[in-house]
Amino acid sequence: MECPTAAGAQRPQDSGSVRRFPLDVIMNQIRRKRSDRRPLGRLLSWASDRTGNREAHRKVQSPEAADGENEPGWGRVRAFLHKMGSETEKGRISLSHCDLTVTDLLELGTLLHYAPQLEDLDLSWNHLIGGSLRALTSHFSPMTSLYALKLHGCRLDQQDMNALDDALSFLPSLEVLDLSWNSLSGGALQDLEGKLPPSLTELHLVACELTAADGSALAGTLSSLCSLTLLDVSCNPRFADGVTDLCSALSKTTSLQTLRLQGVGLKPSSLRALGECLQLASSLRLLDVSCNTGLCGQLPVLCPHLSQLSLLETLDLHQSALTSSDMHALVQVLPSLVSITELNVSSNPEAGDWVQALVSALPLTHMKTLPLNNCNLSPDSCSALALAVPYLRCVDLSWCKVVGGRLSLLLDALQPSGIQELRLSSCELTTNDIQHLAAASRGGLLSSLRVLDLCYNSSVGPSGWSGLLASGGLPSLEELDLSLRASTAAACSEWLPALLRALPRLTNLKRLGLQGWTTGGKEKLQLDHSLKKRHVVLEMDTEENSQDKDNQPEE
Repeated sequence: MECPTAAGAQRPQDSGSVRRFPLDVIMNQIRRKRSDRRPLGRLLSWASDRTGNREAHRKVQSPEAADGENEPGWGRVRAFLHKMGSETEKGRISLSHCDLTVTDLLELGTLLHYAPQLEDLDLSWNHLIGGSLRALTSHFSPMTSLYALKLHGCRLDQQDMNALDDALSFLPSLEVLDLSWNSLSGGALQDLEGKLPPSLTELHLVACELTAADGSALAGTLSSLCSLTLLDVSCNPRFADGVTDLCSALSKTTSLQTLRLQGVGLKPSSLRALGECLQLASSLRLLDVSCNTGLCGQLPVLCPHLSQLSLLETLDLHQSALTSSDMHALVQVLPSLVSITELNVSSNPEAGDWVQALVSALPLTHMKTLPLNNCNLSPDSCSALALAVPYLRCVDLSWCKVVGGRLSLLLDALQPSGIQELRLSSCELTTNDIQHLAAASRGGLLSSLRVLDLCYNSSVGPSGWSGLLASGGLPSLEELDLSLRASTAAACSEWLPALLRALPRLTNLKRLGLQGWTTGGKEKLQLDHSLKKRHVVLEMDTEENSQDKDNQPEE
């Protein structure tokens, strides 16, 4: 999302009131037209700020908030949070997605000394405060109890990183620092080198446009972070040359448990450095090197070092263009990973031929997740997977056409109250497949199921959908997706009554996907009435956007 820069946005204060420039008023009007994301309290606050009538502002606030304004200490903080439309919770300030302006940031800064015991500060997804972070950090001196600072998605730039650098010395208890999704901060990590407190346990730098220079700077500071347990530098495609320096420093971080390197452009040289690092990472429990096409044909370089990770529980290799030689190397090392519970090789077409070998090498009784969506499965793959299904909590076979007509093979292997997620999007399921699913539901095999994704299966007839919805046996279901592609739009009149009768039994339902299905006006009113008091999110095309919707591409 493009947002205005903070240049020229510093606003003077005069006699305790804030004077707004004309441009500020215009920008605020544009910003606050997005009423779907604006809390009511924020709207009322804006109205009073615009008129400058403080007395009117007190009238629109709740009595509790008005009383809070007259109280010293946390009461004044509570009044500010109410004005922003945020919930009040002592010890925590959460103002994410609140459309904060520089003026709001200044006001919050002046209130921080009333909350010296503040532990968690979340200002994420407030794009307008980028370039003005010093208005807040200059008041950090009393924040000795703060352990979590979250600033992801705030358009932070070099100036903000400098301000944060100056303020970190006032946060001796900081454990979690999240600066993700700030693309303008790329190349600025050298400002933080040697400044991160030794207490830090989590560092999130996702999608920050990190460079090789950032890798060197990060390596220089990791040696002092003896308590670091999580490092996430995912989605930084320009970071490839910095990974080598980073890995050399990670070998000194013996407490590291989670390392995410998704989409960082790994190269053979960085893979070798990563392998050497892993030999000393005895505490590692999660390793994510997914979405790195540089792994193609190079996994044999990394796999021998994985055998040292006896505590590794999660290994993510999805969408990495793995070859047959890569899968062979992976199968060879899997018996050494005695603690593994989640292996993700999805979106690697070659993996479909190795399902039987994977199932034979994995400790099935420990496994929870083995997604194989978009893996070009064969009929033999389905038969082999049936051996693992009884132990899995999540089964994802989306975009695998071979599942159509063979779903009963997998459903017959289910154990009662085991599976929690079943994703079968675009599997060319038939009416018989859905009828087998309905039988499994009636038999209590899906009683713990929370997510059921059956979208883009247009071959299923109305009797299949009606039978599934009438089967019962889904008391825990939270998400149900029966959507169709726009190109295969159809009327749902024949099975909608079954859905309406089933909704009262689906007491935990939170999201219902019906995109691509059309209804009559009366039917739509009945559906809306059934969901209104339940606060269920209904995803259904309107008459206007269904005509313009492009065909959904396959993964």
